Amino acid sequence: MRFLIILVMLAVAAVVVVLLLYAFGGLSPDGRRRTAPSSRWETHTESSGGATTVVVRQVTRDASGGLLDETGRQTIAAIPDGDPDWDARYHEAMAEARSRVAALEAESG
Repeated sequence: MRFLIILVMLAVAAVVVVLLLYAFGGLSPDGRRRTAPSSRWETHTESSGGATTVVVRQVTRDASGGLLDETGRQTIAAIPDGDPDWDARYHEAMAEARSRVAALEAESG
């Protein structure tokens, strides 16, 4: 009977250790070690105040893709919504933003 009690106590201790590792040790539910979220550069468009602004921003996202933090930002162009050449200017700004993202990612990694 003592052997059974010791065996149950060891099993409970093992479960507690595993739960502590999940909570504080950086293990994900599938048993793999969690990695710290890394930042990356991406294009972004904002519309407010009668203008569309194309920016390149450095962001950190969680595992599900949700935005955690914005750590850097560069404005490429601000295009007034009433501009007759809005489409052409927007596509030009997005092309420049994609080129900037590629250059910044190459520098950082």
